[in-house]
Amino acid sequence: MPPQSTAEPAQRAADPAEATGVFPSQLLREAISRNWLVAGPWRIPDESVQPASVDLRLGEHAWALRCSFLPDSQSTVEQKIEDLAFERIDLRDGATLERDRPYLVPLIEELRLPERIRAKANPKSSTGRLDVFTRVLTDRSHRFDEIAPGYHGRLYLEIVPRTFAIRVQTGLALNQVRLMAGDARLSDQELLELHERSALLHVGTTPVGQSELSLADGLFLSLDVSGDADSVVGYRAKKNSLPISLVGGGGLKWQDYWEPVHPEPGARIVLEPEVFYLLLSAEGVSIPPAYAAEMLAYDPTAGELRTHYAGFFDPGFGFSRERELPGSRAALEVRARDVSFMVEHRQPVCKLAFERMASPPDVLYGEGIGSNYQGQRSMLSKHFARLGEAGGG
Repeated sequence: MPPQSTAEPAQRAADPAEATGVFPSQLLREAISRNWLVAGPWRIPDESVQPASVDLRLGEHAWALRCSFLPDSQSTVEQKIEDLAFERIDLRDGATLERDRPYLVPLIEELRLPERIRAKANPKSSTGRLDVFTRVLTDRSHRFDEIAPGYHGRLYLEIVPRTFAIRVQTGLALNQVRLMAGDARLSDQELLELHERSALLHVGTTPVGQSELSLADGLFLSLDVSGDADSVVGYRAKKNSLPISLVGGGGLKWQDYWEPVHPEPGARIVLEPEVFYLLLSAEGVSIPPAYAAEMLAYDPTAGELRTHYAGFFDPGFGFSRERELPGSRAALEVRARDVSFMVEHRQPVCKLAFERMASPPDVLYGEGIGSNYQGQRSMLSKHFARLGEAGGG
């Protein structure tokens, strides 16, 4: 009998204190019941629990800061901003956050983690698609978004709207947090084994061949900028648009905030410096139920290009048990630095790191939980009127 593959998921864990891997929805609910995540006088609603994360909600006020700052291991966050905050803004009835101004918001949720449990935060997909830069800070830590094992304390969210002014309100979720224990990251060899069992990437309806996979401590994704001169391969943000309200439903006209991007001859586009673009991956991504993924920014040594503010991919993203869905394409948030930058069709621009779940979640992305981007054909966020396809009106 052959040995079990090292890429197999961990055994199902009923007790979160004994789990290894990323916590699924059922263990997150158990962690909440044990007060590892608390919300003071609030409660954490069921809808905050996603297949592999919990939404983090804005508290009752924000501080406007004169500049951003690095956290350190000696200070609390509020000590650090004593001479940086110049205005306290009430968020209970909503407030508009200006472009290119850093804000700091105490979050409703707090953590009371056991010693072996750590956490990681990331922007929600809709946050990144609006070019809203966010990161979570904790007391006496020199890292953003990485929350140490055993942390007990408040969570704070730094928010910098880059392209659009945004309207926010207490209770709005811009970020999410994962709980995990142990080292669950898959090696490149384990990714190859997993792809053989359950294809992780497709082009069209065809799984990407193993020899075509690009691996380097993760699985690379490439750009789709193909088509004729009338094709729409992405959107370029307009910087002087009206504020976007993140409170309530969508239905905004995309033409008021975006310009379509068309490919040049030779299947390429040129990115203007310091302009925000939304593009799509050439590959459809499929995340099996026993795994989660995180999109990582492209290595800056490859050029003056910044792709994606990082984001979580839940178990079930682009996945279907009957295999009728050949993955969902990933939205890519792209900005060129300093100089114009040419990108070409199928050029690698970011990568996915995969981790094992402690056990498969009891609900998957897209399966009746109101997931906004399953099978997406447009890269625009949920705040805009749904497009029939990427270039639709």
